Amino acid sequence: MILFPLQTRGSVVIITGASDGIGAQLASQLRRKGAKLVLSARNEERLRASAGPEDLVVAGDLTSEVFRHTLIERAAAHFGHIDALINNAGRGSYYPPSRAPLDDAHSLFELNFFAPLHLAQLVTPFLCQRHGTLVNVGSIASQISLPWLPIYSASKFALASLTTTQRIELRKHGVNVMAVFPGYVDTGFQAHAAGEAPPSQVVKGKRFAVTAEECAAAIIKGMEKRRQLVVTPKIGWPLVWLSRWFPGLVERRMESF
Repeated sequence: MILFPLQTRGSVVIITGASDGIGAQLASQLRRKGAKLVLSARNEERLRASAGPEDLVVAGDLTSEVFRHTLIERAAAHFGHIDALINNAGRGSYYPPSRAPLDDAHSLFELNFFAPLHLAQLVTPFLCQRHGTLVNVGSIASQISLPWLPIYSASKFALASLTTTQRIELRKHGVNVMAVFPGYVDTGFQAHAAGEAPPSQVVKGKRFAVTAEECAAAIIKGMEKRRQLVVTPKIGWPLVWLSRWFPGLVERRMESF
């Protein structure tokens, strides 16, 4: 089926993790383009502070199945339809694999993988009706295993695989499914992550990060053009191919961190 460009103005878009970082920038830019927004995050005060007067704010815990049902039901009831879901919420964990607490690993996968899976299942009938868009915000860590973020990398590898199969399933219904692999983005990711402090080399690398505004703009451009994949910044592409063609070399380089 031919997928026509997304008309942003008037589209109903659900954004998770919308209270700060990439999610807040997505909301700001889509609002300026005339989209109707459903914003979700745990921190209701911060969410409402950045929301527009016409936005629907639905605060809650995405690791709760009950809340996920509530989010989609309220969005559909308020606007009558849903055109796009951006699964942006997620968090990191710096525990090494040999010492990662299982309860932390379970909760991370619940937010980074099972919440996007379940939300997509709930919203699929609406997206099929509107030939809509599903966006899963993953990470460059879904293509290159980062030893300082092992459980996070595993969750994003799982989400990337899921995104591919969702695309295969939903394309024939006119739904575009887009994966996003951000690299280093200047957000509060490190502050919100569980576990030990990241390596100093990683912290220093923040000076090369793209802004959340730049990342959000790349995502929206991809949505409008109905792309299957967005890598931002573009320097991430050589890293992806280097890992695929020379995995041993990349692994040895990672050992230095």
